[in-house]
Amino acid sequence: MSSLVQSVDWLAIAPPTLAAVVGLVVLVADLFIGEARKAVLGWVSVAGLAASALLLLPLLDGDRATFCLTGDADACSYVADRFTLVVQLLVLGGALLAALLSVTALKDADKELPEGEYWFLLLSSAAGAALLPASRDLATLIVALEVASLPAFALVGIRRGDRKSSEAALKFFLSSVTATAVSLMGVSFVYATTGTLHLTRIADRIQHVDGQFHTLAQTGVVLTLVGFAFKTAAVPFHFWVPDTYVGAPLPIAAYLSVVGKAVGFSGLILVTVIAFPSYADVWGPALAALAAFTMTVGNVGALRQRSTRAYSAVRLLAWSSVGQAGYLLVPIASAAYSEDAQKAIGSTVAYALMYAAVNLGAFAVAALVARTSPLNRISDYRGLYARNPLSALVLGFFLLCLAGLPPGIIGLFAKVTVFSAVVDAGLGWLAVVMGVNVVIALFYYLQWTTLLFRAPEGEPGTHRVPAPLTAAIALTAVLGVALSGAPQLILRFSETGLF
Repeated sequence: MSSLVQSVDWLAIAPPTLAAVVGLVVLVADLFIGEARKAVLGWVSVAGLAASALLLLPLLDGDRATFCLTGDADACSYVADRFTLVVQLLVLGGALLAALLSVTALKDADKELPEGEYWFLLLSSAAGAALLPASRDLATLIVALEVASLPAFALVGIRRGDRKSSEAALKFFLSSVTATAVSLMGVSFVYATTGTLHLTRIADRIQHVDGQFHTLAQTGVVLTLVGFAFKTAAVPFHFWVPDTYVGAPLPIAAYLSVVGKAVGFSGLILVTVIAFPSYADVWGPALAALAAFTMTVGNVGALRQRSTRAYSAVRLLAWSSVGQAGYLLVPIASAAYSEDAQKAIGSTVAYALMYAAVNLGAFAVAALVARTSPLNRISDYRGLYARNPLSALVLGFFLLCLAGLPPGIIGLFAKVTVFSAVVDAGLGWLAVVMGVNVVIALFYYLQWTTLLFRAPEGEPGTHRVPAPLTAAIALTAVLGVALSGAPQLILRFSETGLF
């Protein structure tokens, strides 16, 4: 049997490995650092995530692979190609911004949140999320998915004695565990019919399954996709999102909205395009239907939010993220029908990069407002321009990006690339559904944006913006403005290199 692995390429696996190592260092250091110096752990974590992202630079010179079977150089468990690096940049960059938000949140919590455990869990989840896009066998994919997810459950419920937080964590945990169990059953069916877990080998062998096992293989394909559909918050696996985002600390809600989706979408792309291309007639229509339902349910849910309801701003962002997940699913579904699947997948990656930057920015401004208005209602944003002009302008810009309106050119550009992918694939009905949903989304994004510039009720107060929060808002704003100035860069950068 040629099942022994080759020597490890440590440079290829360095980004997720460093994040994991820093997480362990922080956990151990927490035992020896006094309460007065716990803030050091946060800055070590921020530095660790920044260093992990910088370790992607040496990998740009060409594709790398490690943990390969000795008899087959194409059957590798870890591949650092262009797709991997782009998603790892998104994941580690998103985790870094969430960490900057967390520094302020933990300071404001005044010892109510355990800092050592918090940073260890965040770094562990980021390491798993960075491992997933590089995974090229089903076992590593599932392990990476769970390493990214399990710490997230604990982070959602990390507020001690907070009933809302505990309930959110329980909903998130139970629904996720169910989805994982279904996926594992699907993986076992695929393994039973193909005799391998490596994605490239599955793609070859699943085409030649005996007729009597065809139904088993088809069932395995469908069940394997369920776990990743859950992570993307696709309908009907979306019901955990609003309560989880409200119950979690705001930086964790921001982290889940971006990094959690990146995990789900990269997993979906790998299993559909690499492992199951011959079953495009199964997953293509399924993902197209999921995309249509997801964007519709998400946008209608956001539209129904009342501005005076407690946590309505976070709930609107949660439902909006479900709607955005539908747009992200569209190009993946289009890859089943398109002659240029790589271009379709590139559209999803480009949209994910745009969404990550502006959605994290919107959560950063929400975290700022929550410092003086803990209930975080949409009505609390009325007159924000009078209290903090820069924050209001930045949030307005982010909301226009999400809506796809100028001056948020990057949002418009990303939506156009998705429309292009679905039209090229001949899915006219899906393009119509997306067009209707874009119009629905315009209403609630513009409604929130106009509220920022209305006359405030009562005397306008002032928001003191801590340095980490300022850095997070500034980074996302600069990134959004730069990409709106040169939107073609994001599509060129997001070329996947999967084939």
